Amino acid sequence: MLRSVDLEKVTSLILQCRSDLLPTWLLKECTAELAPFICRLFNASLRPGRVPQLFKSAYIAPLLKKVGLDNTDTKNYLPISNLSVISKLLERVILRWLLEHLKVSGLFPSVQSAYRKCHSMETAMARVLLDILMAFDRGDVAALALLDLSAAFDTVDHHILLRRLRESYSISGVALTWISSYLADRQQSVCHTGMQSAQECIKFGVPQGSVLGPLLFVLYTADLVLLIADHSLHSHLYADDTQVYGWSPPSDTSMLQANMSQCIHDVARWTCCNRLQLNAQKTEFIWCAPARRRYHIPYGDVQVGHDSVHPVHSARDLGVYVDGAMTMRTHTMYCRHFIVHCDRSNPSCRLFHHTR
Repeated sequence: MLRSVDLEKVTSLILQCRSDLLPTWLLKECTAELAPFICRLFNASLRPGRVPQLFKSAYIAPLLKKVGLDNTDTKNYLPISNLSVISKLLERVILRWLLEHLKVSGLFPSVQSAYRKCHSMETAMARVLLDILMAFDRGDVAALALLDLSAAFDTVDHHILLRRLRESYSISGVALTWISSYLADRQQSVCHTGMQSAQECIKFGVPQGSVLGPLLFVLYTADLVLLIADHSLHSHLYADDTQVYGWSPPSDTSMLQANMSQCIHDVARWTCCNRLQLNAQKTEFIWCAPARRRYHIPYGDVQVGHDSVHPVHSARDLGVYVDGAMTMRTHTMYCRHFIVHCDRSNPSCRLFHHTR
C-alpha cells in the first residue's frame, strides 16, 4: 500500500530536485515555507489515489538537434517535454516506493540495466561482451542481434500496463488506482517562438520527461526476457534497447541462425500484440567469431518479422562500436577520428579533454 509522506521526506526531495519551470534556487531557498503545503498536497493525492489534473499537463519545447540545421523542417527538431516541478517531486515519492517494492519482492528484471542503481550502459555492455568472449574461449561462435523499437515510449497501452502491474508485480489497491489516475487524461501542447498550440489528449504511452514513466516502460517490456530465454538464448536490456545473443559449437551455427531468426520473429509478434513495433530497418545482426573461426559463419539473412536483415561486420551498441571479432578496433578508429576532428577550444568536447 502507498504510505503518506512526512515533512522530512518532502524537504529532502525539494533539496535534491532539479527543476525546469521553476528556478531551483528559488524552490530550495523557500523550502521551509513551501514544504508543509507540498506535504499536505502530496498526501491529499496519495490517500485516495488521485493525481491532480494540473500535474498531468505538459508543454513540448522543440529544440534543434544541431546548430545550423534547417529550422523549417520538423524532422530536425527534438521534442523536449516539460512537466511541473511539483508533479515530478510527487512522482519521486511513488518511484521510491515502487523501487523498494520491486527490490524486496525480487521482481525487478534481472537483465535490465536502465534506471537501476549501480547499473548503466557500461555494465550492460560489459555483461554482453564478457559472455561472448567467454564463448570464444570455449571455441564457440556467437550471434548478436541489436533490436530497435519504433517510438516505444509513445505507444505503451495503458490497459495492458495496468494489467501487467497487477498480475506480474502484485500492485493493487490505492497504489494501482494512483498509477491509473497518473496515466489517464494526460494533455500536452507545443510552445515555440512565444506561441502555444491547443491542448491535445494523450491516450497512449508513458509521459515523456517524467520521473516515473521510464520505470513503467521497463516493467511493461520485462516479459521479453522470458520470451527470449524460452529459445535458450540470452538477452540484456537497456530501456528500449534489446540485445539478444547466443552461441554454439562451429558445427551447429546453422541451428543457431535458425533459432535466432525464430526468436526475433516471436519477439516481433510479441511487440505487435503489445502495441509496440520492432523496427527492422534499425535492427542489426552480427556474427561474432575470432579470425580463425570466421569460415564457420553461415550465409543468409535473419528474419525480422516480414523483413530480412543482412549481417553486418560491426554496429553501434549503446554508444560502443562492436565488431564481429570483438577486437574493439572499430570503436578505437571512431574515437581517434573524433579526437582528430574535435575543436580543442570547445569545452563541450569532453572526449578529447578526457583522453588527452
